[in-house]
Amino acid sequence: MNGRPLRVGNASGFYGDRFAAVREMLADGPLDVLTGDYLAELTMLILGRDRRKDPGLGYARTFLRQMEECLGLALERGVTVVTNAGGLNPAGLAGALRELAGRLGLDARIAHVEGDDLLPRADELGLAAPLTANAYLGAWGVAEAVRAGADVVVTGRVADASLLVGPAAARFGWARGDHDALAGAVVAGHVIECGAQATGGNYAFFTELQRAGRDLTRPGFPIAEVHADGSTVITKHEGSGGAVTVGTVTAQLVYEIAGARYPNPDVTARLDTVRLSEEGPDRVRISGVRGEAPPPDLKVVCNRMSGFANEMTLVLTGLDVEAKAELAERQMRAALRGREPAHLEFRTVHRAAPDAPTQEGASAHLRITARDADPRAVGRAFSSAAVELALAGFPGFHATSPPGDARPDGVSVSVAAVPAQEVPHVAVLPDGTRVDIAPSAVSSPLADVADPPLPPPPPGGPVRRAPLGLLLGARSGDKGSDANIGVWARSEDAWRWLAHALTAEEIRRLLPETAPLEITRHPLPNLRAVNFVVEGLLGCGAGGDTRPDPQAKALGEWLRSRHIDIPKALLP
Repeated sequence: MNGRPLRVGNASGFYGDRFAAVREMLADGPLDVLTGDYLAELTMLILGRDRRKDPGLGYARTFLRQMEECLGLALERGVTVVTNAGGLNPAGLAGALRELAGRLGLDARIAHVEGDDLLPRADELGLAAPLTANAYLGAWGVAEAVRAGADVVVTGRVADASLLVGPAAARFGWARGDHDALAGAVVAGHVIECGAQATGGNYAFFTELQRAGRDLTRPGFPIAEVHADGSTVITKHEGSGGAVTVGTVTAQLVYEIAGARYPNPDVTARLDTVRLSEEGPDRVRISGVRGEAPPPDLKVVCNRMSGFANEMTLVLTGLDVEAKAELAERQMRAALRGREPAHLEFRTVHRAAPDAPTQEGASAHLRITARDADPRAVGRAFSSAAVELALAGFPGFHATSPPGDARPDGVSVSVAAVPAQEVPHVAVLPDGTRVDIAPSAVSSPLADVADPPLPPPPPGGPVRRAPLGLLLGARSGDKGSDANIGVWARSEDAWRWLAHALTAEEIRRLLPETAPLEITRHPLPNLRAVNFVVEGLLGCGAGGDTRPDPQAKALGEWLRSRHIDIPKALLP
C-alpha cells in the first residue's frame, strides 16, 4: 500500500438525495474524486417519462443545478466529478454542462460514456417492447475519460461501483486481469454508493450510536480511500455527522446482494473474502477481497407499463374489523362479477387498537387495489362499485377519498442478460474523440458457491423470548421482483447462534408473507452474516408492487421486531 491513496467521496445515493451534499463534500475536506449515484431501477422509468415529453431531457436535472452552484468549486479544488446522472441521455447532460460552464466563465473539460441504452434495439435483442432498457456498463469508459483529463464524467447506466472503479483504475494503471484490485474497488464502491447508509443512515443500531454521542441529525457522506492493491479505508470528512464503524459498513455490504459472488461487468467480487477491521475513529479498512473474471453477459433492466391502476381505501372502525373486511371483499367481488379487473387485491393495514381513546386509533384501513391492461376495468366502474356499498355495507362505512379514475401505473421491472459483445460501450472524451471500449476478453459464467462450513452452535442454556433485533442487525432492499434481507451478528458467540438458528424455514415462520416463496440462504461467515433472497416477494417490481413497502426497505426491521427464543447469555 505504498503511495498516496485515491480519496473518492460520494454525494448522492439516489435521485432526490440531499441537495447540499455536493457542496458539503467539496468544501469540508480533501477529495480527489466526487461521485454521485442518481439511478435506481425505477428512476429510469421516471427519466423515460421525461424523455417522452422532451427528447432533450432524460437526465437527472438536480445534478445540473448542483453543478451550477459547485462546478467552480470542484475545478478550484481539483476534484474530478463522476456521476451516472446522465440517465437516459448522458450526451444531453454533458452538453448542458458545457453550456453551463460557458455561462459561468469556467473552463471545464466534460466527457461522457454512452452505449447502455438498448431501447432502439429492444426487438432485435428480444426485450419485448419496454419503455426503457439499459445495460449495466463497466468502469473502463470512465477510466478512459479520466485518463483523458476530464473534469466531469457523465454516464448513463453503469454498474454503481463503476463510478469509483473507473477513477481508481485510471490512477493506479490497473489492467483488465487485475481481478483482486478491481474486486476490492467494487466492494468499496458498493459501500459508498448509497451515501449516508454507510455512515449511520438506515442503521439498525442507530440508538446505540446516539447513546455514544454520535449526531445522526445530518450524517456525513462516505469517503473511500482506495489503495493501489484495491484495499480501501471507508471514512468521512472530519467533523461531519454520523459514524463509520464495522457495523455501518457491514450493513451496507449486505444490502441488495445475493450470494458470495457479486458480479460486475469488469470482475466478480467474492464477498466471502472481504475482511473488515477498525483502523481508528470513523475508519474501517476493507481488505483481502478476491476477484474472478466477470460473467459473459451484462445485466439489462427493462421498465414496462403493464397497465392501469386504481385504489380505494375503506376505513374499518371499532369492533369486528376482520369480519368487516371480509364482508367488504365479498360485496366488492360480487359487484364486479363479470367485469373484475385482472388483478384485485384486498389488504388490511393499520390495525385498530382495542379500547382506543381516539377514533383514528380505533380504525384500520382496507386497501383495495385494482390493476388491468384496460383502463376501463379499473376506472369508475371499479371505484364506484366501492362507493355503492356505502349504505349496504359494514357499519361505519366510509372511504379516505372520493372515487377516482384509472391512472397509468402497473409498472413492471424485469431483468434480462445480453452478451457483453452485443452492447456498445463508448467513451466520448472532452475533445469529442470517441473511444470504443471492448468487453472483457476473459469471462466466467456465474455459479453458486457451496455453503461454507459453519461454526458449532453455542452450548445449550436458558433462553428468553425477545425481539430478534436486540441481538442482530438487518438491512433489506429490492432487486427487481426479489427482496433481500442481510442479517449480521456483532460477536462470535452471536454469530454461532445466528448461523444455526435463522434458517430459510425460520424466516418463513417469522415473516408469514414469505411462506409460499422460494428463499435462498447465503452464509457469509467472514462478515458474521447471512443473506436471504426472497424470490417474487415484490411482484412485478418496485413500481408495480402493491405491498405497503414496495421496495422491501423495512422488511429487515419487521424481521428484527419478531420475537424468538434467544439464549439469555447473548442478550444485553
